[in-house]
Order: sequence, then structure tokens, then C-alpha cells
Amino acid sequence: MKTPRLLLSLALLAGLTVPAAAQGTLDHIMESGTVTVGTEAAFPPFEFVEDGEIVGYGKDILDVVVAEMGVELEQLDLPWQGILPGVLAGKFDFVATTVSINEERAKRYAYTIPIANGQPYIMKRKGDDSIMSLDDLVGKNVGTQLASSTEPIAKAQDEALAAEHVEGFGELKLYTAFPDTYVALANGEIDAVMQSLPNLAVLVKERPELFELVAPVEAGDKWTYMAWVTRPEDLELRDFISSVIKKMRDDGRLYELQNKWFGFQMEIPDQGYLPEGSF
Repeated sequence: MKTPRLLLSLALLAGLTVPAAAQGTLDHIMESGTVTVGTEAAFPPFEFVEDGEIVGYGKDILDVVVAEMGVELEQLDLPWQGILPGVLAGKFDFVATTVSINEERAKRYAYTIPIANGQPYIMKRKGDDSIMSLDDLVGKNVGTQLASSTEPIAKAQDEALAAEHVEGFGELKLYTAFPDTYVALANGEIDAVMQSLPNLAVLVKERPELFELVAPVEAGDKWTYMAWVTRPEDLELRDFISSVIKKMRDDGRLYELQNKWFGFQMEIPDQGYLPEGSF
């Protein structure tokens, strides 16, 4: 038979284990003094490598978020295809790389407030007069990134063209990273690239002798914004990150960063940017 003192000790031990088991990711970050994030540093000007360091619009925002946490940053540079599965598997604390909002993802991940507008767009080689509108993509080879938000949009556009013109794209080519699509477009392997407007607008500004924009692509829904994500159970962490981004928006720092990296500003909404039923 257990003595009252032993029963009291066991009860105290049981009580001590409850907070540890229930500790959220934000609490763990604060307690450990380190936050680990997953990034695909091949998405300029949001995240890319320059002189061996990850830089960009997203990195500047991340630095402010980490400073507000008061912890050290460990930033993992990973292939895009492993980013979202990686956060669900607990390999890092949250995704600090640009994730376009869509209905399917909103059922699996908790989005922060947006950091940019991700309207999909078509880009072509400079001077290619055979592509002046979306209809001109019939029979053309189009490239985008594998497992990106523009992959299903490109497939939908291909099907829409086929339904209207009997034939769709010549071929939809999927690449590991968006910079690979730019190389393929420049060397004639493909005829057009589909990606979000902010990325393409900066690229066209930097390489006007190589590329030019064609037209926006209908995304199929109203959610064209881009944000970061956490695991669904980490809403406290998601809300903390969103509060910092919102503070940056309201005091103008976010728009200063947009001018720095894009050369134009994108309004960031408080609501209406997520599908119904999102976390």
C-alpha cells in the first residue's frame, strides 16, 4: 500500500509533467533561445543566396520576427518540395519562405497574415511576338516549378486552352526551382514561364534585354496572396508572427521593404485572404 507521502510525491511529479507535455512551439522557442525555420533560398527577391548568405524581402521580415522573439535564428535552406512536408514532420519550427495561399494548403497548414500579392503571370523572351496573349500559348512549351502553387494553375490553363482551341500547351515542363525556368526560357527550351507577378516583375526589371511580361493568369479563386505557414497546432506561434508582420505593415516598415526589393507596394489585408474553414 502506497503511503500518503508517496502518493503526494507522485501527484506532484504528475503535475510537473503536464506543462512539459503541453508546451507549445512558441514556448519551446522562447525557452530554448533558438528558432529553426525552413526556407527555399531560390525564390528571388523573396529569398535567395548572395555572397553565401540568405537575403531578400522575406529574410528582412524574418530578421524582425526573430528580433521580436529575442532568440537566435537557425535557417535551413531546403528544396521547395521538402519544405511543407518538413514542417508537418517537425523538422523545423515554421516555414519562413513564400507560400502561396490556396484551398488545399489552407486545410493542412496555418497561414500567417500575407506578406505579398501572388497574382500568377506569364513571362516570355523579349521580342517574341508570337506570344501576345494567353491564347497564344497554344502549342507553346510553358515552364513552372514542380509542386508550386502555379503548377495546378498552369495545368488548368492548359486544359482551358485545349477546350477552346482543341490543343493546349505544346508541353508543360516542371522544374525543381524557378531560376531553372528562367534559364530554360532564355535558351529556348521553353517559350514562357508562369510564376507570381512580384518575382517576374523584378526579374524583367533586372533583365529587360532578355524577358518581358505578357498577361495575368486567372487563378481560379480569389486567394492570390502569399504568406508563411506553421503547423495547425501552432496557432499561438502563427499569431505571434502575424502580429509582427501587421505591426510592420501599420508602421510602414513592410512597405519600405517592398519598395526596396520590388520597386512597388502591395496592400496587405487584415481579412478575406483565406478560404472558408481555414485555420
